[in-house]
Amino acid sequence: MIPNRGLLAIIALLVALDLGLAVFWQPVPEAHERALPVPTAPPAGGDFQLDTANGPRALHDFRGKVVLLYFGYTFCPDICPTSLLATAAALRALKPAELAQVQTIFVSVDPERDTVKQLAEYVRFFHPTIIGATGTPEQIAEIAARYGVSYVIQKPDANPNYVVDHSSLTYLIDPDGRLVATLPHAAPTEQTLAAVRGLLPSPSKGPIQ
Repeated sequence: MIPNRGLLAIIALLVALDLGLAVFWQPVPEAHERALPVPTAPPAGGDFQLDTANGPRALHDFRGKVVLLYFGYTFCPDICPTSLLATAAALRALKPAELAQVQTIFVSVDPERDTVKQLAEYVRFFHPTIIGATGTPEQIAEIAARYGVSYVIQKPDANPNYVVDHSSLTYLIDPDGRLVATLPHAAPTEQTLAAVRGLLPSPSKGPIQ
């Protein structure tokens, strides 16, 4: 069963209506991030392999594409849905030929609860091309460290439920697999489009091999 079903249903409706609310509906993540560790060095990025609903997938599987990489979790009450809604708005604004050269990956920082099936159902609410990925807690911690991602799993309540405070950047990876930039939380469509299109091949260069 997908968590936050009511919230996701509302988001799905907004996406279907194409209201462009990602620019305006932006909860402030700083209250969460104040308690998170701050990376001490620029993130290196790099290749990784995680599990998806369609089996193991590695970052190098998408060589030749621009990759939008985001770290979050399916039980996230607001930050993740807002970020994914904004990303989905940009994906829908791409031309079909452009979209074919872009891949968005949502990596769970809550591998204890997020199964590959649950992740696949969750990301489908936002855009059909987004891939949900997870792994062991150790794998996620290692990849997150290389990308400068901060996250802290809070103590569970009596139910027991818990939240994961996490940073909310989207990582932009070029067609050669290099981490080249980050996009802020719920970046406006125009900003995401400009960043992605700046890495796509120009018509004169032909398709990326």
